[in-house]
Amino acid sequence: MSPWVKAGIEVSSTSGRRQEAGDRSGAAPRRRRWPSWTVAGCFAVWALERLAGAEQGSFDIQLMTLTPYAVVVTALLTVLFLFRNRRAALVTAVSCATLAATVVPRAVPPTAPVPVAASGPVLRVLTINLFGRADAGAVVRLVRAYDPDVFSALELTYREAAALDAAGLGALLPYQVLQADLGSTGSGLYGKHPLTELTGLFTAIGHHMPAATITLPGGTTAQVVAVHPNPPLGRRAEEWDASLDALPPPSPRVTRVLAGDFNASLDHRAFRDLLARGYVDAAEETGKGLVPTWPNGRAVPPFITIDHVLVDRRAAVARTEIVDVPGTDHRGVFAELRLPPAA
Repeated sequence: MSPWVKAGIEVSSTSGRRQEAGDRSGAAPRRRRWPSWTVAGCFAVWALERLAGAEQGSFDIQLMTLTPYAVVVTALLTVLFLFRNRRAALVTAVSCATLAATVVPRAVPPTAPVPVAASGPVLRVLTINLFGRADAGAVVRLVRAYDPDVFSALELTYREAAALDAAGLGALLPYQVLQADLGSTGSGLYGKHPLTELTGLFTAIGHHMPAATITLPGGTTAQVVAVHPNPPLGRRAEEWDASLDALPPPSPRVTRVLAGDFNASLDHRAFRDLLARGYVDAAEETGKGLVPTWPNGRAVPPFITIDHVLVDRRAAVARTEIVDVPGTDHRGVFAELRLPPAA
């Protein structure tokens, strides 16, 4: 027999004996735990980015919109990892607690007293992204039901504006500051009381964003802006950030309201920076900050909250409703505000 063949037989025999010995010992194969650590690490980075407001780039910004769901996922992962990798479970538990601390307060109305300054008249605000094809009759019925003093209409096309007028909106809200357009860039403000267009208040970046002063019975005034930046998709992420930064801050001389499709949620640093300048989110103030507004009327139900009514923190939010609107992919937001008295 060749020495090479003989050597091969001996090696095979030795290997077989070692395998048999291993089988008899009953030793379990070593588990690979890197998938658990990879998943746990990803959510830990998510939690740190959300806490620090460090999201960068289009994908990261859009991912932040799903933060409320990350709370649920990390909770489930913590239970799963308890049976596989307890150290990874600890990481996901900490991530879950961190994210929950940023999300849960939106579903809990504040217990703070109404601001003393908010003893003026009521201002009712309705905002809807019309998507250029909302059911005009349904919109008019909502206006009749909620009786807003001002209606912020986004993605207002010439055709949609004509349909709203034909459905009777002009009779309910006769004062108008409109910047309709052929496509999604159009916007407008409809008022129950006199509206005076404001120019030079800020530089609109993205879609048209008309601004106006509404004069309520008794003389109290407020400034309203129809907000609609472009979404942070691809190279527009920086433009979106600049658009939110360009919105006017509150003024000590007049109450300002920003109402529209911000293409942003409370989990975006840029949106929180805007609030930090002196605004409150009406839905968050009434415990409805987690009610999603987009997409609507599709096979997938609404799952992100990007439509808002913001108001000067000196005002009080008495009521907020999130409403369905046939024909558009957004839900509308209605807010009843108590303003500071006229100076």
